Amino acid sequence: MKNKVTLKGKTILAVDDEPDILESIEEVLENCDVDTANDFNTAKQKLNSKTYDLVVLDIMGVQGYDLLEIAREKNSRVVMLTGHALSPDNFAKSMDGGADAYLPKNKLAELDVFLEDVLGDDRQQPGVLGMWFDRLKGYYEKKFGPGWLDEYKGSWH
Repeated sequence: MKNKVTLKGKTILAVDDEPDILESIEEVLENCDVDTANDFNTAKQKLNSKTYDLVVLDIMGVQGYDLLEIAREKNSRVVMLTGHALSPDNFAKSMDGGADAYLPKNKLAELDVFLEDVLGDDRQQPGVLGMWFDRLKGYYEKKFGPGWLDEYKGSWH
């Protein structure tokens, strides 16, 4: 079930080893309280010291999957945001690891829309990826090929 959610005032941790990506995230999420980290240790420390409404993680360069595990233990909503690791296998690994969404970095300008989708989606609904995926379904079909998702049978599918 989709509920309309606003990001205004939400606390978000963004983790990426590219300073320009972190800067872009802060710009797109200007109505949020955004903390940033550019390495695993800083991100881990922030996750252990503060509660976040949402965590946005790169995969490569910051040990994104390890941070995903930590964030999920804290019951945070987690979005994987990637460029180099954009593949069906990393999509499946992210979703199997408990990510709430898997987004390509080239859609960064629309990050606020996707995050609102994630926060509005019912996390408890098995087999439903959510509005964020509905928005990106065509993109992934073009990128990964038709029927690519049929190979993956995680609890999220």
